[in-house]
Amino acid sequence: QVRLVESGGGLVQAGESLRLSCAGSERTFSSARVGWFRQTPGLDREFVAAENDGRIYYSNSAKGRFTISRDNAKNMVNLQMNSLKPDDTAVYYCAASMRAVIPGIRAEDYDYWGQGTQVTVSS
Repeated sequence: QVRLVESGGGLVQAGESLRLSCAGSERTFSSARVGWFRQTPGLDREFVAAENDGRIYYSNSAKGRFTISRDNAKNMVNLQMNSLKPDDTAVYYCAASMRAVIPGIRAEDYDYWGQGTQVTVSS
C-alpha cells in the first residue's frame, strides 16, 4: 500500500507559477509509475502529466508550461506549473501504480491516489 500526500496548491493570478509536491509513504514509491491528474466539479478526472520508467508524458494543455520531476531519494514527485491560466483551476491529484502501465494517461491505470490539493488561478 502506497500512501500519497500532495502539497503546494493555492491561489495565484494568471501568469504566475506554482509547484505541487507529492510525498510517497513507501520506499517502493521510487519504482512506481507516477502521474498528476486534475478535476473540476462535474467533470471526469483529467490527465496532466506522467512519468513512467523515465518516459514523460504531458497533456496538450500542460505541454510547454508544466514539468513533472521526481526525487527518489525523498520519495517525492513534483509538478512545476508555469504561466498558469484560469482554466488550470482544479483539484490536482497525485497518483501512483506499481503496474507496468504505458503510457499511464488514464485514471484507471493508477491504484493509489492522494487526497488532492486545490489550485485556483484568478484572471
